[in-house]
Amino acid sequence: MKIQESAEDYLEAILILKQEKGTVRSIDVARHLGFTKPSVSRAMSLLRENGYVTMDPEGLLELTEAGQAIAGPIYERHRMLTHWLIALGVSPETAARDACRMEHSISDETFARMKEHIADKQP
Repeated sequence: MKIQESAEDYLEAILILKQEKGTVRSIDVARHLGFTKPSVSRAMSLLRENGYVTMDPEGLLELTEAGQAIAGPIYERHRMLTHWLIALGVSPETAARDACRMEHSISDETFARMKEHIADKQP
């Protein structure tokens, strides 16, 4: 299922923050993405309505199975593209920014071929 790029960014942020901190609240997502709390609250409401995120009574966010199915591959693309761009000589900051844009645009086929190409170059 294809969702909007912004929704992918929110789901990816929840995944990253969960791995880093163990728990995630909307304010953490707002800080991570540099968005306002009201913007993130609205996005979380839409993500909950669409079955990608749950929120417990204490405000802790969790990805559902559907949310994880989107966030996992997006984050894998982000990490691989960032490392690849850095290996090409791009600064880490620029590589991370560019990877964030690229991760949403390339096809599954292109990403698979890139992964194979990079794996073939590994010692």
